[in-house]
Amino acid sequence: MMQEKYIDVETISEIHELWGCGKPRHPLITVIDLTKYKFQGARNGHSYRLNFYTIFCKKFSGVLRYGRSYYDFSEGSLMFTSPGQATTPVSNPSLEEGWALFFHPDLIHHSSLSKNIEQYSFFNYESNEALHVSEEEKLALLDCVKKIEKECGQNLDKHSQTLIQNNIEMLLNYCLRFYDRQFFTREKISTDVVQSFEKLLKDHFAQDTLINSGLPGVKSFAEQLHLSPNYLSDLLQKFTGKTTQEHIHLQLINKAKGLLWSTDKSVSEIAYALGFENPPHFTRLFKQKTGYSPSDYRNLN
Repeated sequence: MMQEKYIDVETISEIHELWGCGKPRHPLITVIDLTKYKFQGARNGHSYRLNFYTIFCKKFSGVLRYGRSYYDFSEGSLMFTSPGQATTPVSNPSLEEGWALFFHPDLIHHSSLSKNIEQYSFFNYESNEALHVSEEEKLALLDCVKKIEKECGQNLDKHSQTLIQNNIEMLLNYCLRFYDRQFFTREKISTDVVQSFEKLLKDHFAQDTLINSGLPGVKSFAEQLHLSPNYLSDLLQKFTGKTTQEHIHLQLINKAKGLLWSTDKSVSEIAYALGFENPPHFTRLFKQKTGYSPSDYRNLN
């Protein structure tokens, strides 16, 4: 199997070279009108790793590849990537409308946005989990983008950095709102995912012993459902109030309680049967979730 080749893109200037759109007006952020400029850097067998947070808003007939997936942007959709993710343009579709925002992590260094950037988990969603926006929503996002463009286009002063950061944060908060709307407007799909996850979780813990399979991870369940770990956790949080990890821990503790009360196995034996490699780790987690050590819980009745 041929190893995938990556080209690392480190600066905004390199981004502009790849799109053939002249010199950037700001060293750490840019907005590119995708209807005016075409990607110039496509090479067969190469992916691009961008050292930026990126937001693409596109509407066209054609297919692009993000990471290892292909996605049809025939609807107006937003796709997000975080620094270090691979992007591979593989076609030259007819773009009806679109823009791309690139900003370097240094732009938000030591800012409130830097402290909160992890809450925007959609930067780590997969391509098939893109945000689909209405015309009204698209205009709200475009307003933020135009304000960012305006700040980048005029002479930079002591207020520029803060105003740019504030408008990025406003843009991302709108995206959070619109993703929440998307989870619920696609309620049937979301409910099916919740039910499928719950079945996978119950089936996993229905095994007599998990010594060989080990503790189940968020990534494992997400892969079985063909979702990214972040998207699965966000969807479960919206519909059940608990993240994927919280659901796993709840099922794990419930099975542990049953084993403590219905068997004479030692705490270590139960820990290994549940998939723990380290029994003290089981004891700490059990006490954290119940307020009791496994031994104390067994002696309650």
